[in-house]
Amino acid sequence: MNEVETPVLIVGGSLVGLSAAVFLGSRGVPCLVAERHPGTAIHPRAALVNQRTMETYRAIGLEPAIEEAAAREFVQNGAIVSVESLGGKELDWYFREINEGVEELSPSKRIFITQIGLEPVLLAKAKELGIDVRHSREVVSLEQDDDGVSAVVRSRDNGDDQTVRARYVIGADGPRSPMRERLGIGTLGHGSFSDSITIYFRADVMPLLGDRNLSVVYVFNPNLVGFFRFSIDGQAGFLVVNAVVDRDGNRSVAVGEDMSEGTCIEYCRLALGAPDLPIEIENVQRWSSMADWAERFAEGRVLLAGDSVHVMPPTGGFGGNTGVQDAYDLAWKLAAVLDGTAGPGLLDTYDAERRPVGSFTTEQAYTRYVLRLDPSLGKENLMPIVDEAAVELGYRHLSSAVQPEPEDDGALWENPREPTGRPGMRAPHLPVDRNGSTTSLLDLFGRGFVLLAGAGGGEWCDAARRVAGRLDLPIEAYREGADFRDASGRFGERYGIGEEGVVLVRPDGFVAWRTRGGPEGQEDALGNALTAALGR
Repeated sequence: MNEVETPVLIVGGSLVGLSAAVFLGSRGVPCLVAERHPGTAIHPRAALVNQRTMETYRAIGLEPAIEEAAAREFVQNGAIVSVESLGGKELDWYFREINEGVEELSPSKRIFITQIGLEPVLLAKAKELGIDVRHSREVVSLEQDDDGVSAVVRSRDNGDDQTVRARYVIGADGPRSPMRERLGIGTLGHGSFSDSITIYFRADVMPLLGDRNLSVVYVFNPNLVGFFRFSIDGQAGFLVVNAVVDRDGNRSVAVGEDMSEGTCIEYCRLALGAPDLPIEIENVQRWSSMADWAERFAEGRVLLAGDSVHVMPPTGGFGGNTGVQDAYDLAWKLAAVLDGTAGPGLLDTYDAERRPVGSFTTEQAYTRYVLRLDPSLGKENLMPIVDEAAVELGYRHLSSAVQPEPEDDGALWENPREPTGRPGMRAPHLPVDRNGSTTSLLDLFGRGFVLLAGAGGGEWCDAARRVAGRLDLPIEAYREGADFRDASGRFGERYGIGEEGVVLVRPDGFVAWRTRGGPEGQEDALGNALTAALGR
């Protein structure tokens, strides 16, 4: 059995695994990806990519390519509605346009693209970065020691085994994660509450759509509950069915017990409101609606991300996005540990930061599922709904890598329309003028640590260079009025530093530390914040 070595082995090469690979590759970290399927996705799942996820792709230069691929699949900025049937009564409009009201929160837009469209873009970028992506491979054993992890990777084509020796392993192997089970990590949450199916079909639905740009269509009628998405030409789509009602009025969530072609055609016609429409069933997938998260996100040198540590219903479109954001948080930390910039303790902050986000987001998806699709699950003890923008952009990372202020209330999320710039929060977007053009402050982040100073904070930039030299750590420092100009005059208020203070932003775009005062007597505080942010 031959052996290969790699800094990072990624188990799972779908949306989250490929995202982890390109985030690591963009930071110069080689990795090997083992994916059990023979190629990228063949079914159009995870259609909504939210603003925060697009920001992560923007940071590595992938945003234009993803937007281009998205435009081939869907007319963008469509609506999310509920209907009795596509051709029947409209019930509610959740969003007239998916970006309505959030345009000023980010330089990136929410887009609709399925994994069929997105994964090839990620795979192409991974190959461009020299990432070793191997399809039809599964990990059949894994052992950890003090120096690394040894995994046996088996070819599903010919049964050949290969030992992969890695410093660290990322498990991104889906909701039934064998990696999580090997580690003996349990789950918390609500379990499974629907035996659902997804019906992929072909039919001419354009006469039923009319001139409506409908990106997601929830269906609530006397016969079934579910939702549609349609192809850009209106000639195909898929219908998710979460519950059905029989002729006697009995409701059932055991939809997957009957996946026959005739039943699936009937479901599609009922949801479309077109009893005689010719329909061709291409595929039917059975799956469980669940709302669970892992008891911990890591064990030793194995770190889990995506569906392997949080499974949530599709209401809200949060699942895949949360997984990509796991990978983004993990990538900068792994890169810093591997190149010696950070201490191994930095990886302990991954669980501390991402597990609360995973549980919060899962509960938000579950609340939406109960209120929108199945009130019979019970409305008692539901987490109150938080606005989608807050779920996407307003969550907080709290760990030893963040230095909270004495008066901090420990809030785990905030309204991104009223950002505070507090340590642990995502650094707020603000359009600024730089080098003769308008850009976002967010475009300064994504590589290393960044110090942003108010107009009167010039001495802070010099102090940052001294601290960087002492810690042998590059820091980029920018001062408002000199290195960028905020025509709106909101920078000091939005970041909570006034004209004299500074804010330290981590490579993932989250605030690590800030102060409203000048550098006199504070230089050591900056050094301490950097040391803590790197787990040194």
